[in-house]
Amino acid sequence: MKKAEIVIIGGGVVGASVAYHLTERGAKDVLILERENEQGKGSTGKATGGVRAQFETDINIKMSLYSLDFFNNCGFDCGYEPRGYLFFATTDKQFDYLKTNVVKQRELGVQDVEVVDTETISRIVPGINCEDITGGSFGARDGFIDPLAVMDGFTAKALENGAQIEFDTQVLSIETASGRISAVETYKGRIECEKVVLCTGAWATQLAKTAGIDMPVEAMRRQIVWARSSADLPANLPMVIDIGTGFHFRPAREFGRGIKNPVATAPGTDRSKSPVALAAGTDSVREVLFAYPDPDETASLETNFDEAFIGKVYEKAKHRARFLYETEVVREKCRAGLYENTPDHHAILGGCEIEGLYFANGFSGHGVMHSPASGRALSEIILNGKASFLDVSCLSLDRFAKGELLHETAFI
Repeated sequence: MKKAEIVIIGGGVVGASVAYHLTERGAKDVLILERENEQGKGSTGKATGGVRAQFETDINIKMSLYSLDFFNNCGFDCGYEPRGYLFFATTDKQFDYLKTNVVKQRELGVQDVEVVDTETISRIVPGINCEDITGGSFGARDGFIDPLAVMDGFTAKALENGAQIEFDTQVLSIETASGRISAVETYKGRIECEKVVLCTGAWATQLAKTAGIDMPVEAMRRQIVWARSSADLPANLPMVIDIGTGFHFRPAREFGRGIKNPVATAPGTDRSKSPVALAAGTDSVREVLFAYPDPDETASLETNFDEAFIGKVYEKAKHRARFLYETEVVREKCRAGLYENTPDHHAILGGCEIEGLYFANGFSGHGVMHSPASGRALSEIILNGKASFLDVSCLSLDRFAKGELLHETAFI
């Protein structure tokens, strides 16, 4: 009978971060179970790779500040590129909302965020249509990371610290006895354990139910169009977001592995075929990603890209900037992934009434960017009972039963 003290279900960026932070704090018997033959085939590999501190709630802002510091000083190549995030408004009410957020963000330590007028927006994004824009906010330290490189960096450090990872190992159920964790059942057999950390993103709800826990996490497809321009895009293009519709665009980048980590790769997988391409001067300066939250989507685990989405998003692009509309779709690079949404669009982080069962789920599109903060916080909760660097109690699962939901509308 196989045994492990701590089993982490899910080897994406969040699970890898939890493993890294646990082993950095002395945990030795940590086992990551990944259902695929390599990491990054789920939501991590489909993410846009953005990171920002421009949020509405204190907890999201604080988690972002911690994570930005981590990405800037992590000691491995995570592809962090501070290109900035530009939010723009098309009504006075939206602009007032952004201005209020900037005040709070500055109060909490975000030093490089500012309110911007349409003239400044035109300078930041030459060619953007500002006719209906009332103003915006810009955070210069916000920017981009490589989700796969972040995941690999966490994994490599965790393995160096003694963690183990098993591929092609899908967990079927979580077993309990007398109100506490006893084992997990996989396709390969049963693994006895004392603690289970559920990091399976949009797929967490089904596994939680096997332990008798209801998680209010809803899977929703999010699609991204990859397009190529015949001319150079505006220099130093940031992430640009319409706060009203959620339409957004950013320079396209190939996601790859920032480090070579053959120990964490299933036999027969060649990671050298997906290099990181972050440097300016490559053909990526003529390529762009754009997307928006399609109101026609319904809750599902569907991850096939829908060709009809291209027409929808191009209507948004046509209005906002000619340099977006006059692009050619690179269909083989368009993709669809899953958001794991909670009712208040905040993560579920912490334990529950079952002793030894912990969650890091429901990030609602912020899992990659908040992976450093969530990994550290949950590791400290598991080992010490609470997080020392940040109070994350507001993210506990029981907030839904208590009616203590948070309010965040700065999500895309």
